[in-house]
Amino acid sequence: MDLTREQIARGHKVGIIADSLAGGEMAEAQFAALTPHLALGLERLPIHRLPHPSDFSALISVSRRIAALRPDVVHGHGSKGGVYARMTGLFAGRRGPVRIYTPHGGSLNYEPGSLSHRVFMMMEALLAARTDALLFESAYIAGRFEAFVGKPKGLARIIPNGISEGEFAPVAPRPDAADLLYVGEFRDAKGIDTLIDAVSLLKQRGVSPSVQLIGDGADRDQLEARAALAGVAAQMNFGTPLRARDAFALGKAMIVPSRFESLPYIVLEAASAQIPLVATNVGGMAEIFGPYADRLIEPDDPVILADALERLLAEPQEKRAHDAQTLADHVASRFSVSKMAGDVIDGYRAALMARAATS
Repeated sequence: MDLTREQIARGHKVGIIADSLAGGEMAEAQFAALTPHLALGLERLPIHRLPHPSDFSALISVSRRIAALRPDVVHGHGSKGGVYARMTGLFAGRRGPVRIYTPHGGSLNYEPGSLSHRVFMMMEALLAARTDALLFESAYIAGRFEAFVGKPKGLARIIPNGISEGEFAPVAPRPDAADLLYVGEFRDAKGIDTLIDAVSLLKQRGVSPSVQLIGDGADRDQLEARAALAGVAAQMNFGTPLRARDAFALGKAMIVPSRFESLPYIVLEAASAQIPLVATNVGGMAEIFGPYADRLIEPDDPVILADALERLLAEPQEKRAHDAQTLADHVASRFSVSKMAGDVIDGYRAALMARAATS
């Protein structure tokens, strides 16, 4: 959304093809606000995260859309977006739009050596031959790609996600804010089960923080049942998706217990809003924290997470505020939406020039 708005502001004609299954009312509202500005329109299709029979009909729809619009650039975001963007041009040769791919983790974060990982890496390698440019959002994902797919043969750049100026304003917790806040998807990769187990450990130690969870996902029922079984259901309130800055006001500190990440926007947004953070050292998280990466903790360990949360809950407010401010200053110095959009457009131009030179 940020990239689209910035590209439109710079005079480019932009269209979006997006999933219709996720996001709920919040996504509907965001797309409704953006649609009048999309010169190339909006199309939403049922797109499943994993391979699904509906992918065939979706590929046909995407192919028809691209053929009708004849854009200069097709930019696929995430593993499934990258498949659609590039498979629709498999037989176009050097004709048609340049095909750009930005991995957001996805297939690259599967357990190395697993069947799923081998299959997905084989697909990535096949599609790499039909990729005009790889625009990675983190050095971490660029490294994973090179390790498991191979060194990119063409244009490849690392362009970190960026935050708009309006997001660099503090968000104060509401008077009824929970002690701890989680914002994101309810699925295994996000480590919410580890958070539940950590809260259970804290309860055994005589510490019972309230936890607000904002989001949605396939694992919601399973996680609610786990919280009940652990005896902490009364402390953990599972809410529905909200705009990030609205959600931030619901907690005094935010917890990111992920097992896998690329360069998560929600962490950039929380840091920018000066929300105290406890986060795991996965993916590009250390790239976000920079000189403060020693604050990150190891993932998938309830004891380590419980210890970190206990320390956080015992910290003076002045220490929390100082740490949040220093991280916000670092993020502001490096992660700008204007720079991100400019670098992405420069990547498009370089890909178009390389295509013209070989045509």
